[in-house]
Amino acid sequence: MGRELTLVLAVLAVWRITHLLHAEDGPWDLVVRLRLWAGAGVLGRAMDCFYCLSLWVALPFAWLLGAAPSEQFLLWPALSAAAILLERATGRPEEN
Repeated sequence: MGRELTLVLAVLAVWRITHLLHAEDGPWDLVVRLRLWAGAGVLGRAMDCFYCLSLWVALPFAWLLGAAPSEQFLLWPALSAAAILLERATGRPEEN
C-alpha cells in the first residue's frame, strides 16, 4: 500500500473513531455506557470535545505511521487537524 493511501486511511480512521466516541451511541449503546462511566472526569470531558478527543485518537496512528520521532510529532496534530476539518465539513461546528 502506498504512503499516500496509508495517510488518507489514517485520516479517515481518526475521524471515524473520534466521531464514534464523541457523537454516536455505538452498537448496543456501548459508547453511551462508556460516556456514562467516564462521567465528568478527564476522560468524560475529552469525549465531550471533538477537538480534544481527536488529538488522543490521532496519537497511536501517528506513532505507528511515523518513521522517525520528528515525523511522529508532526503527524500527531496533522491527523487531528484533518479529522477536525472533516468534522466541520460534514457536521455541525464544535461549540466550546
